[in-house]
Amino acid sequence: MLSVHTLTISTTKKNELIDITPQIEEIVRKSKIREGICVIYTPHATTAIIINENYDPHVMDDVLDALHKLIPEGKWQHDRIDNNAAAHIKSAIIGPSQTIPIKDSKLMLGQWQAIMFADFDGPRNKRQIIITLQRMM
Repeated sequence: MLSVHTLTISTTKKNELIDITPQIEEIVRKSKIREGICVIYTPHATTAIIINENYDPHVMDDVLDALHKLIPEGKWQHDRIDNNAAAHIKSAIIGPSQTIPIKDSKLMLGQWQAIMFADFDGPRNKRQIIITLQRMM
């Protein structure tokens, strides 16, 4: 069995990480899938999906700070078109999707792990996250 769900969120900052773990867990719970996989994907060229620690919020701040230092704004060829090349590069490095196993109807995340939606070209309304669940036989 395959099921596809869409989560729509808005962002409020230029670079922002939003914990979407509770929404994904709810989708998995309602699916009643006992064992399978969950694929979280964002179809935007300047967004990404990250799995990392959620206990200390400074970890995510550090991720954004590191990306900003590695990929500064305003020095890329694409900036001549719409001034968001750094957002495209960050998204390409992090990636648009993550896959998480499901066991006993729960995401098999580590104790401190959370699923984060990253927007590198915000603020934006109606950012899409596509969640695909596959039941294992």
